[in-house]
Amino acid sequence: MSLIENTLEKIEKRNEEAMEKARERLDSLAKPIGSLGELEEIVIKMAGITGRVHNKIHKKNIVIMCSDNGIWEEGISNCPKELTANITKNFVKGITGVCVLGDFFKCDRTIVDIGTDYDFENDAIINKKIDYGTKNIAKGPAMTREQCIKAIETGIETVDELVEKGYDLFGTGEMGVCNTATSSAVLSAISKLPVNETVGKGSGITEDKFQAKKTAVQNAIKINNPNPEDIIDVITKVGGFDIAGICGCFLGAAKNRVPIVIDGFISSIAALCAVRLNKKVIDFLFPSHLSAEPAAKYVMKELGLNPMLNLNMRLGEGSGCPMAFAIIESALYVMDNMGTFQEAEVDGSKLIDIRKVK
Repeated sequence: MSLIENTLEKIEKRNEEAMEKARERLDSLAKPIGSLGELEEIVIKMAGITGRVHNKIHKKNIVIMCSDNGIWEEGISNCPKELTANITKNFVKGITGVCVLGDFFKCDRTIVDIGTDYDFENDAIINKKIDYGTKNIAKGPAMTREQCIKAIETGIETVDELVEKGYDLFGTGEMGVCNTATSSAVLSAISKLPVNETVGKGSGITEDKFQAKKTAVQNAIKINNPNPEDIIDVITKVGGFDIAGICGCFLGAAKNRVPIVIDGFISSIAALCAVRLNKKVIDFLFPSHLSAEPAAKYVMKELGLNPMLNLNMRLGEGSGCPMAFAIIESALYVMDNMGTFQEAEVDGSKLIDIRKVK
C-alpha cells in the first residue's frame, strides 16, 4: 500500500464524546452561555481532534512549500520567476512577512524546496525537489501523475517527521510565482466556476496581464480537461507542486490527529483538495483569515468554514497562520483558566443560551 493510500485509510472521524464533554465544560463557565462564540467552537473542535477536553499546544510549526510554475511563461505576472528562489532564501534569513509574524507569535518554520527552478546550498531549506518547476499548464499537464502523488506524499512525510519531533499545531505556507493562477485553475476544474470568478490579481498585476491570466487559466482547463471527480488528476494537469505538497500536509495532520491551519487562497485550495480526497479531513482544519483574492469566499463556503480574521491580506507564505495560532491558544487558555458558575458564586440557572437566540 502506498503512503497516500495508507494515510487516507488511517484518517478517523472526530471524537464526538470528547466534543460533548467540552461543550458541557464551556457551558459551566461563568459567562452568558455561548458568549465566547467562535472561541468556544475552537475548543470543541480541538476536543474532537485529540479526544481530550483540556488541550495545550506545545510546539507550533508552519510548513512552507516552495515551487515554480511553468505558466509564468504566459506573461501573466509582474514578478520575475527568480523571485521564488529569492524569497525562499529570505525565509532562511527570517525577514519575510511570515517569518517576522512567526517570530512574534513564537512558532517555528519548515522550508521545503518541493519544486523551485534553483539549487539551494543551505541545509535550512529541505530538498524535496520533484522537478525544477512544473510545466506550462496553458500548453499541457503541469506534471505526471506519479510526480503529483510524490508531491502529496512529501507533505505527508513532512508532517509525520515533525509530529515525531513533538509539534502539535501546524500552519501551511507557500512560495511560488504564479501560484494564484494554478490555484484558480484547480478551483475552476473542481467547481466548474468560470475563470472570471476564480481568477484574481494575485500579488498585483496590470489589467492587460489580468486578462492574459484569465485566458491562460481558461486555456489550461480546455487543453488538459481535468476530471473533477479525480483530485489527483486535477492537480496533475493544472496544479502545482506546492499545492500538492500542502494537500499532503493536511492529510498528514488528519492522520496524526493534530490541528492544522489554512493560510490564504493557495492553502485553501490545497485544503479543498484534501477534503475531496477524504471528507474527514475537514475536522482537523482551522481557517486563519479570509484572503482578499475574490474566489476565497467561495472556497470557504465550499469547505463550510468561517475564517477567524478578515484583514484584507493576500501575502501568502503562511502569514495568516501565526495569528490564528494565537487565537487557538487563547481559546484553550480560557477553557483551562476561566472559573465556573460555582467557583465564581454566580447563579447561572436563569441564563438563556444565546446561541439559540435569533
